[in-house]
Amino acid sequence: MTSRTLAVAVTDGVPIFELAIPCEVFGYRRPDLTDSWYDFRLCAPAGERPRTAAGFSPETDHGLDALAEADTVVIPACHDVHDTQPPELVAAVRAAHDNGARIVSLCSGAFVLAAAGILDGRPATTHWMHADLLARRHPKVLVDASVLYIDDGDVLTSAGTAAGLDLCLHIVRTDYGTAIANALAKRLVMPAHRPGGQAQYIDSGTVIDDMDQLAPLLDWARRRLDQPLTIAALARQANVTTRTLIRRFHTVTGTTPMNWLRNIRVDHARELLETTTLPIDRIAERSGLGSPANLRRHFTRTVGVPPSAYRKAFSP
Repeated sequence: MTSRTLAVAVTDGVPIFELAIPCEVFGYRRPDLTDSWYDFRLCAPAGERPRTAAGFSPETDHGLDALAEADTVVIPACHDVHDTQPPELVAAVRAAHDNGARIVSLCSGAFVLAAAGILDGRPATTHWMHADLLARRHPKVLVDASVLYIDDGDVLTSAGTAAGLDLCLHIVRTDYGTAIANALAKRLVMPAHRPGGQAQYIDSGTVIDDMDQLAPLLDWARRRLDQPLTIAALARQANVTTRTLIRRFHTVTGTTPMNWLRNIRVDHARELLETTTLPIDRIAERSGLGSPANLRRHFTRTVGVPPSAYRKAFSP
């Protein structure tokens, strides 16, 4: 697999955490995980040494014009969502998108993408505190404040702060497969997948209580993916009514119990395809998707390619 060029824009006042996320995930070569990794570049306005919100200046030899040469461009959170976004950065992002780059924003970096016009008519997310402002300022953007991140093909956006880690791991999973993404998540001491969306972090004691009560059930279900699991069975395990279970699932995960279960089963099938030589029918059984035809249908719908093509691309 060839190396992918990934560029991160650095401008004055960039929040340090959102800048550190892509540096940590993409900026270190990991030869024990894969022979190839990202060709990582920090890009700043030519002739300037921008200072982060923490007060220090990263050194780089790459100007913002280098964004247009990258395969993937990452825009961390902006300095202030109420300010006009830097015209040079907006123009560089637009040029990179026109040149075919995959554009990624973390947290309030979505305001830069929106200013560049590349979110018009697309679903996008940002920190829940800024979602209403993004929707008012850019009414053509289909803002969704309920999710941790959105992958819309060549444009990806994440919710607030730590959700940038979720999106960056998703990018690694897309580029290098589930096994490598899971191994990297373990090194970062974080889950490969976090259940739910931003709703669980908005000020609401009820939502937090639901998350606390639902977490053991999610773990219980993950350990039994090869078994028949119905809504009624999940409700009995959680000792609640099916109506209560459905409400809690939607609050915490943003989806229904069966949709969540299907997605988790597809993820397990991805890992089995990467790490084992099991035939397709055995993978369908172990992931709980039943028949090979059912596996192919759900896998292709979720991942975008059939299981055989995925195995060919990502198996050792």
